[in-house]
Amino acid sequence: MQDKEKTEYDTVMSNYYGDDQVTSLINLKIDTKEADAIAERISEYEVVEDVFLVTGDTDIIAKVKFQNYNQLKRFLVEKIANIQGIKEIKTMMVVMTFKERGELKTESPNGQRSDDTPRSE
Repeated sequence: MQDKEKTEYDTVMSNYYGDDQVTSLINLKIDTKEADAIAERISEYEVVEDVFLVTGDTDIIAKVKFQNYNQLKRFLVEKIANIQGIKEIKTMMVVMTFKERGELKTESPNGQRSDDTPRSE
């Protein structure tokens, strides 16, 4: 991304998320010889809730939560991007959480809620 596009993107993301809490999945392509060390280092950050070493196009997936988008951006630029052995970073922003750690978080289209079993008509 060029500087102007990057600035426009940051403005759109900041406006969209504002000061709302942000959950993101960070996908990392890494030097596989460094997999354990990178995963352990990422795991040390308090904002990182989960870290998975996976197969496929991505090597490590980390789930993070921040108070706002700017904190996420700062974390990526100042912390993650500086870790030796990381080749590529892709970030996916969570738009809505339906189920987390086994608990339903929102009402789904079929009428299930997080605090009960499926509703009967």
